Amino acid sequence: MQPSDIPAAPPTPLRTPRPASPFQKLPPLPPPPPGGAPARTTGLDRLNAAPPDAAEAALLLCCGSRRWARRLAAHRPYPDPEALLAAADEASYDLTADDLDEALAGETVSPQPLVGARGPGTLAAHTALRAAHAEYERQFRHVFVICLDGFRDSELLNVVLTAIHDRLGNEPEEERTIAAEELRRIAGGRLAQLAVSRD
Repeated sequence: MQPSDIPAAPPTPLRTPRPASPFQKLPPLPPPPPGGAPARTTGLDRLNAAPPDAAEAALLLCCGSRRWARRLAAHRPYPDPEALLAAADEASYDLTADDLDEALAGETVSPQPLVGARGPGTLAAHTALRAAHAEYERQFRHVFVICLDGFRDSELLNVVLTAIHDRLGNEPEEERTIAAEELRRIAGGRLAQLAVSRD
């Protein structure tokens, strides 16, 4: 058997998935009154009705800054997902340096393991990606974050590998600005999923 004929080992995720989704952190709504028809509720309904600590716990799974989560929880109820996402964007742009550090620290467990790529060369690419991640964390002292919404599974490995190599050339302050924007986009994607999730 030629080396090129050997199937590549399934790629191991760089980081394991988060243990719970934001939706799973939200308590269910109270049952309807006797005789009332049970209605399906959305994640936004549950977020609006949740106690502050439960709302903050769910929001922390979208962005790891406690001040960000408290701010969004304090401004409930949100009339629609668009209002929630607008508030999240505003809170993201107001992150302090300490808030950003806290949010980045919360990303040590990735919600998007790279599971889509297969075939010859995949194992080598994952090895290269792990080395790039290690160099990134050594250089910038925080994890590499990138929003992968909209990409097919088969594209993820190449997208991340290309992006991390490109961003290794950035100055620290430039990279923090990019990381903050990626966190904003990641949080927005998680919130959008939370808002439309249904019981």
